[in-house]
Amino acid sequence: MNINSLKIFIEKTWDTSVIPSLKKYITIPAVSPAFNPDWNTTSHLLDTLELAQSWCKSMALKNTNIQIIKEEGRTPILLIQIEATTPDHNENIMMYGHLDKQPPAAGWDDNKGAWTPVIENDRLYGRGAVDDGYSIFTAVTAIKALQSENIPHGRCVILIETCEESGSWDLEYYIETCKDIIKIPSLIICLDSGCGDYERIWITTSLRGTIVGELEARVLTQDIHSGMSGMVASSFRILRQILDRVEDSKTGDILIKEFHTHIPQERLTQMQETAKEIDTHLIQDLPLFNATSAMSNDPLQLLINSTWKPAISYIGAEGIPKFETAGNVIREYSKLLLSIRTPPTVDTTMPSQKLKSVIEQDPPYGAKVTYKILKHASGWDMPQLGDLLEENINNASNLCFGKTCGFAGEGGSIPFMTLLAKNFPDAKFLITGALGPNANAHGPNEFLHLPYVKKLNLAISIIIGNL
Repeated sequence: MNINSLKIFIEKTWDTSVIPSLKKYITIPAVSPAFNPDWNTTSHLLDTLELAQSWCKSMALKNTNIQIIKEEGRTPILLIQIEATTPDHNENIMMYGHLDKQPPAAGWDDNKGAWTPVIENDRLYGRGAVDDGYSIFTAVTAIKALQSENIPHGRCVILIETCEESGSWDLEYYIETCKDIIKIPSLIICLDSGCGDYERIWITTSLRGTIVGELEARVLTQDIHSGMSGMVASSFRILRQILDRVEDSKTGDILIKEFHTHIPQERLTQMQETAKEIDTHLIQDLPLFNATSAMSNDPLQLLINSTWKPAISYIGAEGIPKFETAGNVIREYSKLLLSIRTPPTVDTTMPSQKLKSVIEQDPPYGAKVTYKILKHASGWDMPQLGDLLEENINNASNLCFGKTCGFAGEGGSIPFMTLLAKNFPDAKFLITGALGPNANAHGPNEFLHLPYVKKLNLAISIIIGNL
């Protein structure tokens, strides 16, 4: 394997073909279905797949079938089947990514925007650049690089969905209906995760689960004059009391025992090593305002908090008007959108029901308090890599970055991984990605670190070529 030739091919492909295509992708407002009720009547999701399909065909991969699959009422997918170069290569590799996007968000720099691709300081800015538009281009370029050097590779299936940011609600259906194409993967590579720094390959060891729901407190049939305060309880104050049952407001600890679990010693050891590697910039990379501090000054504790402890975020509100339209009234109701991240090994079925029970029982003042579960998905803990695969990954990391790989859990969720682990219990997983410090997926100024992703692309090519 001529590493330098692979490197030259991949860098040239990125500069002349991938980056221009990614720029086109960024301009498509392909907001995920959960955030766009009209997704099925617009063409944005399909537009992203057609762009990717056209580009993939231009790469002229050998022995390849590239198809968009869309069924009525379901989000479309792109499925690419690439046969093994020789019968001796009996590996079945599945690669995964997604092309749907988070909403645009406010707060982008003046010269940037969600749908406006900008390259600045070797960073490609725009919504979806790192989450997860680059994945399809990386996967195909990795295989094409091997073919350009006549390096044998196993059978590869690339599945790109358009519903990941909404919980991948159609993926189980497509896995079942496309099982004759997907077959049984021996290795699953997911390019939708993060990296602790831009200096090595990072292997994601775990993903947290998620529970999302609406919490509402209703006290009146209509707004009334605030001069009546003291007679009717504030719906917001009732929410505060309810939330005190769920979260310790001083520490952020979740108070419901069903949300907690034991941290495996292997994961704790990995977090200790990771904390040593990234302790110099872990807190500095947080966009903290003014004198705001992190929840701990201990990098290890921060890693534990964000990967193996449950935590709640308040991500939306209704019934609370903007200042310019806020009358001096007691509002009839308050509603909050809650997002709770759960530890990797916790099955979210029971905790989600327990949360609903804790919230709705004995409402203060007899108010109407309801909790509506919108979605929940369990987390994922990585199966053992095995010595040969870990050696392969470390070799690729050393060749591309000059350092062995790092291990880190992720605080976010990829529901598809739990689904794949259930359907393919014997498969090995390599979950990695380019979402590194300050890349800010889901927020303003999301970017893809171009020098890093080119090296990561080379590493993926080497790993596949050495299986």
